[in-house]
Amino acid sequence: MKNGFLLGAATAAHQVEGNNTHSDYWAMEQMKNTTFNEPSGIACDHFSRYAEDIALLKQAGLNTYRFSIEWARIEPEEGRYDLNEVEHYRKVLECCRENSVEPIVTMHHFTSPVWLIRKGGWEAESTVSDFARYCAFVVKELGEYLHYMVTINEANMGLQGAAIMERYKKQMMASAKTNVEGTAQVGMNFNAMMQRMAAQKAEYAEIFGTPDPQYFVSARTPEGDKLVMRAHQAAKAAMKQIKPDLKIGLSLSLHDVQCITGGEEKAAAEWNEEFSHYLPYIQDDDFFGLQNYTRSVYGPEGIQAAPAGTKLTQMDYEYYPVALEHVIRRVHKELPLPIIVTENGIATSDDADRCAFIRSALEGVENCIKDGIDVWGYCYWSLLDNFEWQKGFSMTFGLVAVDRATQERKPKESLSVLGKCLSDQK
Repeated sequence: MKNGFLLGAATAAHQVEGNNTHSDYWAMEQMKNTTFNEPSGIACDHFSRYAEDIALLKQAGLNTYRFSIEWARIEPEEGRYDLNEVEHYRKVLECCRENSVEPIVTMHHFTSPVWLIRKGGWEAESTVSDFARYCAFVVKELGEYLHYMVTINEANMGLQGAAIMERYKKQMMASAKTNVEGTAQVGMNFNAMMQRMAAQKAEYAEIFGTPDPQYFVSARTPEGDKLVMRAHQAAKAAMKQIKPDLKIGLSLSLHDVQCITGGEEKAAAEWNEEFSHYLPYIQDDDFFGLQNYTRSVYGPEGIQAAPAGTKLTQMDYEYYPVALEHVIRRVHKELPLPIIVTENGIATSDDADRCAFIRSALEGVENCIKDGIDVWGYCYWSLLDNFEWQKGFSMTFGLVAVDRATQERKPKESLSVLGKCLSDQK
């Protein structure tokens, strides 16, 4: 890779830290009719063991760590900031500095404080200013350590969820066998969500004050989609007012959208919904956070099942590492911004598959760079085998295994393979 290339791995606070008790996800995990396979609990205890984990990353030869600062920890009650939690993240950032690891900090990675959801969540106008205020507070407190910031992780996930639920309803009406689990790049139990929706409403009303809480990955309305973009822009402006030299972008979940004969219009509409219609809101960002795991293929009737005999990951994604190069090239044609691959990875129990996936994906990144595309970095998802949202701990994306009983870390070969991709180019 080119000199100065950011190569590392990513995590999200709720998935690794543990005991995120003031968040909406924690509350939903405890419900009687929850759609989570299991609660997050202590997760990977990264809250206590972050120094060990960052050291593992550094020892492998990596120079970048993307992680999120948890809003529900920083502001557990509206307007009340927990300075002890601020100091925790200060220590994480200092640990990165001591290890010569560049932090890429995400300000919102799916989870929100319960109080925000009680106010209307990600369909409420007040969320724009609430999010900007939180982001400004963090930069005021920790700005000396910050250079690269992702405001919102996978800002398009609510639209993806809405599309999948609509697809599910149509298939149910047609009495079709339904498996929509592998069509969104996030760990959600869509079938269970649809089946338990009615039973959950009373519990939601007790927790959030409404039977239909608008948490971040709820099926989003077009108005809510615009609100998320305005929240991004407001947060970016607020943070730059405090530290103008911050490099700020957001990330989107993008499939390598392809088509067979007759599927051209549907594929074009899907790409527009996933990416193109966001261009007016992000064209002035400092970089674009690109997140990709697989492809989706459209035919005359819509999205196609993976071809028979195709290797699938634990998430039911098609194993298709070349998707990343395709998506980088397509994004570059429409958006002339530097790109950071903020997530790309594979859930598998076979680390040899992970090693091969990494080599193939990074070969694609290198091809793009050689062709003049400005790719600043690549963050593999994920550093640790972690809590994959509603799927629980069964999905193993990590470069490092975590013993569920002891929290012992066991680096996999894939960690060193990723590190060598940087060292081999020096």
